[in-house]
Amino acid sequence: MFRSPISKAALAFVLPLVATACSIEPIPEEPTSQIPAPDYTLGTENTHNRWSRTIPPVLTVPAGAVVEVHTKEASDGQITEATTVDELADVDFGLIHALTGPIHVEGASPGDILAVTLHEIEVEGWGWATILPGFGFLADEFTEPWIRGFPMEPGAIEVPFNEDITIPLSPFAGVMGVAPDTDSMLVTIPPRTNGGNMDNRHMKVGTTVYIPVQVEGALFSIGDAHAAQGDGEVSGTAIEAPMRIVLQLDVMENTRGMVEPQYETDEFYGVTGFGTTIDEAARKATRYMIDYLVAEHGLTPNEAYVLCSLVGDLKISETVDVPHMLVSMHMPKSIF
Repeated sequence: MFRSPISKAALAFVLPLVATACSIEPIPEEPTSQIPAPDYTLGTENTHNRWSRTIPPVLTVPAGAVVEVHTKEASDGQITEATTVDELADVDFGLIHALTGPIHVEGASPGDILAVTLHEIEVEGWGWATILPGFGFLADEFTEPWIRGFPMEPGAIEVPFNEDITIPLSPFAGVMGVAPDTDSMLVTIPPRTNGGNMDNRHMKVGTTVYIPVQVEGALFSIGDAHAAQGDGEVSGTAIEAPMRIVLQLDVMENTRGMVEPQYETDEFYGVTGFGTTIDEAARKATRYMIDYLVAEHGLTPNEAYVLCSLVGDLKISETVDVPHMLVSMHMPKSIF
């Protein structure tokens, strides 16, 4: 719409009043968010690539601690700048996912939620993406190995894909989770109720991830960091790269009986569901969002179901971490 014009006579009357009314106060500056200083730093000297309650912690922290974590790239050094296509056949999947941790969080017990707030995620160096035969959503169609390296300086925000394409970086940890309540040494490839290899690109800086605690101390680990990835990670890899991550570990009661990880930002609330098919995972994610809306916003189940249909956003987070796929659903906070 257009504003009404002001006559010269009106201006002559108004301007003296404005000049004598009062002094103009400066507009207060908006508070700037500060990244909290780490209480602890954890390097990559002692990593692991299995999930088990029997893996001893490398660090013990109180609830609320801020930890600076450094992570390796996904292959644990098997793929380097010198790796050729012919050498990809030698990659040992048994070494995949060198995770930093476990971190014992004091006061965390089964029946609690570990709230992981991601304050800072920074690329620390060279990364790679590959096609590994037998791995990927279209593994039966793309049967030949392929590799591309991505030179990146610490703190990089974009990287060339080729001479014509530049990819913006949006780093996140592909794997984060707590120890499952088992003595078995579970591989880290599929996501589970303890979190793990969720490959959810929306779990980035500014996100708090809620993971149900399964053992005393939670035994949190993180790794498999990605500099860039699309929803689904269809070829099997992202830009795999080492990272520096600053995160905060809080403990809260699991009042809603959450059974799989959920997460939120200032803009949306998100839930995850894994399954052996995308359909199964999508149904679980939808049910979890209905549960959230009923519990936190007072909707009836019917109202929540329809609201999911009207504004819920289903996302295929990963399609390749067999035997499980992960689907997420976002609900915008702006509607409430």
